[in-house]
Amino acid sequence: MKAAVSIPDPVFKAADELAERMGVTRSRLYSVALQRFVQDHDDEAITAKLNEVFSSESSALDPILQSIQSRSVKKGEWK
Repeated sequence: MKAAVSIPDPVFKAADELAERMGVTRSRLYSVALQRFVQDHDDEAITAKLNEVFSSESSALDPILQSIQSRSVKKGEWK
């Protein structure tokens, strides 16, 4: 699909230079960059991955670490 977008000149120039260094077309560079940006901001996918990890791994703090952590915080320090 073709799309027309406005990009600031410095960003356009930097992207063109990067595409040339990488040996890819400008379209390929923009496509990959946009795909990664969308993936990084897909909250549902991130939540699903975290749920997958914590379904088989405990998220509980080791009792020894919990004891050390609780002693490191002075009483009345939180407001």
